[in-house]
Amino acid sequence: MIISCPDCNKQFKIDNSLIPDEGRDLQCGSCNHVWFFKIEEDKNEVLKLNEEIVSKNIEIKVENKKEKIKEKKQPPEKISEKQKNKTAAKNAETKGIKFFSYLIVFIISFVALIILLDTLKTPIINVFPGLEIILFNLFETLQDIKLFIIDLI
Repeated sequence: MIISCPDCNKQFKIDNSLIPDEGRDLQCGSCNHVWFFKIEEDKNEVLKLNEEIVSKNIEIKVENKKEKIKEKKQPPEKISEKQKNKTAAKNAETKGIKFFSYLIVFIISFVALIILLDTLKTPIINVFPGLEIILFNLFETLQDIKLFIIDLI
């Protein structure tokens, strides 16, 4: 059985044979609180299900599913103008969201590329000496944008 401390609500698993029918004092191993515990018989009763409620709920769910299936079987010509407008608005919303998500991915990728180029600046400059000014300017631009965003916050 699981017993909870009334003081700190810590739960303990205790064997039923350790607690006599008349009850006994228990001490919490966490907060050292002592309380008297007696096994109550009404907690051990088996719960009974009300079968009428369960069967009614199942019947209602089956009817709802049948109605949904009937709605789905309607031919596409019967779709109203309101439904067409709703779907068009949802499509426009998702296109806008997709655009901004692609934009964010592009910006993050560009910043990561600049940081990677700055990290590998010395080996790249040894191979391509003309890129030194471009790499320096890219990284400085990134630093300026970072400072600008921090000032906005």
